[in-house]
Amino acid sequence: MRIKYNFILFIILVLCSASCNDFLDELPDNRTELDTEEKITKILVTAYPTTSWNFLAEYYSDNTDDNGNKYSIFDRLTSEVYAWKDSYESGNDCAGTFWSYCYSAVSTANAALEAIDKMGNPRTLSAQRGEALMCRAYAHFALSYIFCEAWSEKNADIALGIPYATRLETTVNPHYERGTIGEVYEKIAKDIEEALPLIDDNLYTVPKYHFNKKAAYAFAARFYLYYRRYDKAIAYANMVLGDDASHMVRDWEALGKLSLNDDVQPNAYVDASDKANLLLKTARSFWGLYNGPLTVTCRYTHNITIAKNETCMSTGVWGDSNNLMKFTAANYTSVPKVIYRKFPFFYMEYTDPAQGIGYYNIVESVFNTDETLMVRAEAYAMLKQYDKALADMQVWVNSFTKSDVQLTTELVNKFYGDMEYYTPTKPTPKKALHPDFIVEEGTQENMIHFILHARRIVTLHEGLRWGDIKRYGITVHRRTVQNKVITVTDEMKADDPRRAIQIPKTSIETGMTPNPR
Repeated sequence: MRIKYNFILFIILVLCSASCNDFLDELPDNRTELDTEEKITKILVTAYPTTSWNFLAEYYSDNTDDNGNKYSIFDRLTSEVYAWKDSYESGNDCAGTFWSYCYSAVSTANAALEAIDKMGNPRTLSAQRGEALMCRAYAHFALSYIFCEAWSEKNADIALGIPYATRLETTVNPHYERGTIGEVYEKIAKDIEEALPLIDDNLYTVPKYHFNKKAAYAFAARFYLYYRRYDKAIAYANMVLGDDASHMVRDWEALGKLSLNDDVQPNAYVDASDKANLLLKTARSFWGLYNGPLTVTCRYTHNITIAKNETCMSTGVWGDSNNLMKFTAANYTSVPKVIYRKFPFFYMEYTDPAQGIGYYNIVESVFNTDETLMVRAEAYAMLKQYDKALADMQVWVNSFTKSDVQLTTELVNKFYGDMEYYTPTKPTPKKALHPDFIVEEGTQENMIHFILHARRIVTLHEGLRWGDIKRYGITVHRRTVQNKVITVTDEMKADDPRRAIQIPKTSIETGMTPNPR
């Protein structure tokens, strides 16, 4: 596998990175006057956060190890995020930028909603209203995913939320209350429920870059799984997957046959014509390079130790992953990375084409049918509808692997019941669960281990493992893996306050309550 990008190129990228600006600081007078239906429709293109949680969520999760001082630390941001420190570094992938860009999207959505209200909320703008509400809900969900504890019935009225903005700001540097995670989830649910009946695919030229109907239902399904409204999660997942989910999932075999060189395979992964992709989004991010065969980003990676023991090269109930996966990871000999090629290196957004200056963007599959299938399977398992959960997981096994295994509860119980629990120095895919809700020992716990194992593989590099870690109270270790020796340097247990990434320093300085430490 040839290395395409070098140190000089990456330095150029850093110089082009975005700063961590404050949020909601633009007065209405500086915004476009939204006085026509056409203008409202056009502005909603910018109601999607042009940022990604992949770097933050993957570096915080157990999908990343420290490969030791043989490899230099590229910059302070990567070392601080990996070490779970409260980082105030700038850059496209920093926490401050994520906060800023999400609230910028919220501001756009609110501007559209306000304009629609001023025009009398006409029926001709129903679809635009639905999209704006869904975008507002999604941006707040993304913010809570990074900056809050996971929602639970026990902490709903205690754990800090994030400010839920439902109107345009008319003053400079206003004070915002964070409220609770329970209040945030209530407002997300309200926006989702109001939006869903309004979404109309006919509004869009390229529906996959907007909250089309299936993308909206997929978001609703994931949200209600996190909210533990399992019936709702299933109902909305059904709207995406239909009666036969096998016709909806990705053709992993065809994808796996494409070249790992250049951007051939990742371009196919984020192709709008792929039936599995429900919502695609561009983001200003270096994740395509962090997650590519770049030699200067080798200190903290998804390495062979994780891959062989826990993720894409581990043995599952389906059998030996080395021989049975239709979609295989790139295992580079020159860099300590095992990578699914899901992200093109970058797409250039030029601000000065003559000078070659601009922003580096990725395209990511924010919602897709493979993840929605896992959402439904988990919801079925939590409701003890194990036959239905197994049917969904059989679809995944058939599509993702070459295995001819026929799943049964007995098989899952034996495989995951007999498996040793993970320890940092003797890793396995089975990690102790410490949720603040009940997961019964036996079949239910084993089914959850199976689903978490499979979802960790199929969503690798997409940041969704972090949500599972938080929801299920999974302990994460910081490990240095050097010369085949594993050394534990830190751990993050279920009650560790660092699981809620610190809000930006600028917001704290204006009086917003910081996350406890």
